[in-house]
Amino acid sequence: MNELLTPAEMSEADKLAGNAEALMQSAGWAVARAVMQHYAPCKTLIMTGPGHNGGDGRIAGAILSQSGWPVKIRPHTEATQAETARADLVIDAVFGAGLSRDISPELAEALSAARRLVAIDVPSGLDGATGQVRGFAPQAEFTITFFRAKPGHYLYPGRALCGELLLCDIGLPESVLPPLAPQTWLNSPRLWTLPPRPATLHKYTSGDVTVLSGTLPGAARLACAAARRTGAGMVTLAADTPLILPESGLIVRTDPMRTLLQDTRRQVWVCGPGLGPSAAQKLAQLIAAHRTIVADADALITPDSLRGATVITPHAGEFTRLFGPIPSDKLTAARSAAKTTGAVTVLKGADTIIASPDGRAAINANAPPWLATGGTGDILSGIIAALLAQGMKPFEAACAAVFLHGQAAQKAGPGLLAEDLPAHLGPLLAALRP
Repeated sequence: MNELLTPAEMSEADKLAGNAEALMQSAGWAVARAVMQHYAPCKTLIMTGPGHNGGDGRIAGAILSQSGWPVKIRPHTEATQAETARADLVIDAVFGAGLSRDISPELAEALSAARRLVAIDVPSGLDGATGQVRGFAPQAEFTITFFRAKPGHYLYPGRALCGELLLCDIGLPESVLPPLAPQTWLNSPRLWTLPPRPATLHKYTSGDVTVLSGTLPGAARLACAAARRTGAGMVTLAADTPLILPESGLIVRTDPMRTLLQDTRRQVWVCGPGLGPSAAQKLAQLIAAHRTIVADADALITPDSLRGATVITPHAGEFTRLFGPIPSDKLTAARSAAKTTGAVTVLKGADTIIASPDGRAAINANAPPWLATGGTGDILSGIIAALLAQGMKPFEAACAAVFLHGQAAQKAGPGLLAEDLPAHLGPLLAALRP
């Protein structure tokens, strides 16, 4: 169930399903059950709005009341800050994910006084399509949503404001999905399959990756280590000058680019990490040679120069330099960048977005905060390159690499160094490979 539906798509799913009253009854029961599982009976205020969310809240309130809970149901226009402050628990059933305007100061004041809050669909004021806040949105301890989650549940700041996300089945049939043709997913192994490793593989058939090295060879070495650990059979560090490296088994070549490009086995290249001023020229050579290219760091020069790259991996600062300030709708921005460059775009961050030129996009949610340290982006480039070299398609390779990257960071734990990540990739690949 990793499709993510926009509020508009979810509304259409409801229409396709029909039987709105039955769905609302199921939603109300789901809310009541979740609340009773998480809390002991307590003084509960349910703030309701005019739409489906309000209906869900009123049904949940009736069920809780019948179960012996002291419940007060209050239209949001009548709720006061003092009243929400007196409640042990507030159930926010005011506005759902499709809100298109800022909430009123009076509602913001009332919601902000809640000591403990449960949200139905989203905390009121949160845009379910973008994860952005419309003026104000309260902090929920958990959020209950139905059928499919929405992008705003996984994009910051929405992800943090939702607290724990509970996705409940309320009887919508799966048959409503094909007509919607969803284009956004939560990144997970359901979205891709790692390439098999048949017994007949050898080093020349399990993927060849060349990593360009320049003024800061440490970055390229990290990409090489990641590519090797991800299963690429041959990994070469292409340097301008001879290097003395502590790693055994890493091939270093100082041949000119034109010589290396004559070897047709060298189809997948990493261009950019620590490359310095030569990045523009070398990227252009690779594009002219129709190679499969992971472009990062110093190779992220202009949108025009990236046309012909396969995957680009900018962080927020690099993305802004390339495409302008990131708007509130990060998904649209990432999709636009992918369409402009023709390259799968990995917009790195706490909520990394992987966008394909054909409009598909995935949001990643498994990266821990300690992944935010120098060199981890170079590791990601190496993982992507290795999966491309083993035959994965660009969008799927980028999604799988971002997921593996996050999982490896979880295994490494707080205080990780970028150098710690490659050692965790082998067991993860073994567990996920068919």
